[in-house]
Amino acid sequence: MPATEATGAAATARPSPARVPGPAPSGAERRRQRTFEQANRRLKWAMLAPAVLFVGLMIVFPLVFTLNLSLTDAFGAVNADSAHIGLRNFGDALGDTRRFWPAARRTLVFTVGAVVLETVLGLALAMLMRKPFRGMRWVRTVLIVPLLATPVAIGILWLLILDPTNGIANHLMEAVGLPRQEFLGSVGQSLPTLMLIDVWQWTPMMTLLLLAGLTTLPEEPGEAALMDGASAWQRFRYVVLPMLGPTLATALVLRAVDALKTFDILYATKGAGGGSDFEVETLNVYAYGLTFDYQEYGLAAAVLVLFTLFIVGVVVLLRRRGGRKNA
Repeated sequence: MPATEATGAAATARPSPARVPGPAPSGAERRRQRTFEQANRRLKWAMLAPAVLFVGLMIVFPLVFTLNLSLTDAFGAVNADSAHIGLRNFGDALGDTRRFWPAARRTLVFTVGAVVLETVLGLALAMLMRKPFRGMRWVRTVLIVPLLATPVAIGILWLLILDPTNGIANHLMEAVGLPRQEFLGSVGQSLPTLMLIDVWQWTPMMTLLLLAGLTTLPEEPGEAALMDGASAWQRFRYVVLPMLGPTLATALVLRAVDALKTFDILYATKGAGGGSDFEVETLNVYAYGLTFDYQEYGLAAAVLVLFTLFIVGVVVLLRRRGGRKNA
């Protein structure tokens, strides 16, 4: 056996020296240690207190106030005299088949349609940009441009583009032989048009979220599948997509909650009531109209409570589905 190997084997076989325990701490040292730990715990809570107080004032208080307001017949002014009427406002809202349930259906259709399109397009763009290419920096810069403007500004911009008479969209359609469209001026086309505007604005965010997830995935499973003869679709379906599951589930939850709360672009393009025939009136727009147009504060608060429960239900459903897929 070579000398180096013998030396290494001897060093490996040599037992480690036994640790000599130090002297046991005295009673005074133990008391100082307990005092230090107690002071550390108090300091931790003292540092957390401002954040906890802020959360209580800015989140918990409005929720409690809205819930209490939903149990009253408040009308005309929030601080006017009102009486508690129990769950009557909730019954009135749930029994309103003319405004509440159509608004709930539009909210769901808008959210599902926009989020599905944004997820599919965002995932496709993220896969295309996964590998570096020339001009990638400029592509990413152009991609985030829709995220820089406010939804109100985007709504006004698209109102000008889609104007039935003078908008550039109809001029381009006529140039290629297509008939003019009403777009936001049509009862039937308004909601799909706004969904596409939402897709134009928020697909870049989904792309960036999914691209960040793709860049953290290991390359070895895909290379092994390629050596086994898997096609590009098989590698995406059975290798990339399962590993991307947690990121995809998080992006879906974030975007779905944001889409459910969409208000400003709807109000900027269609105004109060979501149009002349309430064609784009979602639950947000409906609650806004009840509050500021009709001053039915109790009923509006009940609608907002129901809307909050609806959002919580959607989040729980998405989380459970995402958890089952990741398991």
